[in-house]
Amino acid sequence: MRNWGTTLRVLSVPALLLSMALALTAAPTTTLHVIVKTQSGKPVDRASIVVKCLDRSALKLGKHDCPAYELRTNQEGVAKLPPIPQGKLRIQVIAKGYQTYGKDVEVNQDEKTLEVTLNPPQQQYSAHQ
Repeated sequence: MRNWGTTLRVLSVPALLLSMALALTAAPTTTLHVIVKTQSGKPVDRASIVVKCLDRSALKLGKHDCPAYELRTNQEGVAKLPPIPQGKLRIQVIAKGYQTYGKDVEVNQDEKTLEVTLNPPQQQYSAHQ
């Protein structure tokens, strides 16, 4: 008869090494803070922020390593995202009474703060006037 304790230890070592290797190869992440202000410097609260990863990869079963995030700013005009994989991101800010802001940014630091200044809406033009 074999010793089951020894067999379990022998089988658990490769599993432990595999999990350590997967943890080491995980993509580096960044914590993103978005600050939204008006041209006069006042914070914009309840502005919608949409963050999408442009270079995300599908892992398995249709799940991605970087999902899209949708959140709102607080009263100070700040939105904090959970750690997301580094790479190219598309940031979109939508607030009532202001022009929509959109920009693609490359993130490769551990922590990044993005300051967004929203412009007032432009006058609409019509060819029928």
